[in-house]
Amino acid sequence: MRTTDSGAVLVTGASSGLGRAAALHLAARGLRVYAGVRNDTAAGELRTAAGGGRLTALRLDVTDADSVAAARDAVASELGAGSLRGVVNNAGICVSAPVECLALEDLRQQLEVNLVGVVAVTQAFLPLLRAAAPAGGGPAGRLVNVSSGVGRVAGPFLGAYAAAQFAKEGLSDSLRRELAGTGVAVSVIEPGAIATPIWDKVAATADRVLAAAPADVAALYRAPFTRFVARNESAARSAATTPGQFARAVEHALTSPRPRTRYRVGRDAAAASLAARLLPDRLLDRVLAAG
Repeated sequence: MRTTDSGAVLVTGASSGLGRAAALHLAARGLRVYAGVRNDTAAGELRTAAGGGRLTALRLDVTDADSVAAARDAVASELGAGSLRGVVNNAGICVSAPVECLALEDLRQQLEVNLVGVVAVTQAFLPLLRAAAPAGGGPAGRLVNVSSGVGRVAGPFLGAYAAAQFAKEGLSDSLRRELAGTGVAVSVIEPGAIATPIWDKVAATADRVLAAAPADVAALYRAPFTRFVARNESAARSAATTPGQFARAVEHALTSPRPRTRYRVGRDAAAASLAARLLPDRLLDRVLAAG
C-alpha cells in the first residue's frame, strides 16, 4: 500500500545505511525524494535501486556551505515555493576513541557533520518548509533530525559522538519550541544498534586512533577499547532492529497528522532512554561497564 502523496522531502546522508533505506522506502511509498549523496557513484547506485521515478539524487555535502546552497536552489527551482514537505537530517559519522586519544581534527569533523551540518541544512531549507501547504491536516513542513540512543546515554569511547548527539537532541528541542507557531513540526529519530556500514568505519577509526596515540597511552586503552568496538559491532550485527523499522519511523514523522516529538527505534534505544531517566549515574556506570 502506498502512502498518500504528501509532496517532496529531502534526505541527507542517503549514500548508504539508514539514509539510503529511508530514501528508498519513502520513494516507494509515493513521496518525491531528493536524496543527498556524496558522489556520482553513490548517486547512480541509488537511482538504480529506486528504479528512477520519484527519487532524485543530489550531490550534497552538509559541511560545505556552497553545496548546501546549491542543493536548496536546485530543490526550490524544481518544486517552486510551498512544495517541500520535509527535511530529514540524517547525514552523520561516528568517531569512536578514548577522549585522551581523540585528535582535535576528528572532534571538529564529528561536530561539523553531525551538528553544524544539521544547522546549515535547517537554515537553508526552513523557508521552503514554512511555505509548504498541509496535506491531509497537521503541520505543514516537517523537520526530522536523526540522533541515536547515544544521544541519551553516553557510553565509554564515544565521547565525540555523544557530544554531537546530545547537542542535536538539545538543538531539536529548541527548534521545536521556536517553530511551534510557524507550522513546522520537529521530530527526533533515535535508532539503536542496526547493522549498517557505519560499523566497519568505526572499527577502522579505532585502529587509526590507537596507531597514532603515544605508545604508553595506547597501551592503557588498547584492551578495553578493542573489546568495546568488537562488542558494539557484534551487537549491531545481531540486532533485531532493521533499517526498515527506521524508515517507517521516518515516514510516520513526515506524514502523520500528529507526528511524535521523538521516535525510539529498537529495544536498546528505548532502554537507553528509560535508563537515563531512572538510574542514578553510578548505577548506570556499572551497567555500561558490564556491557
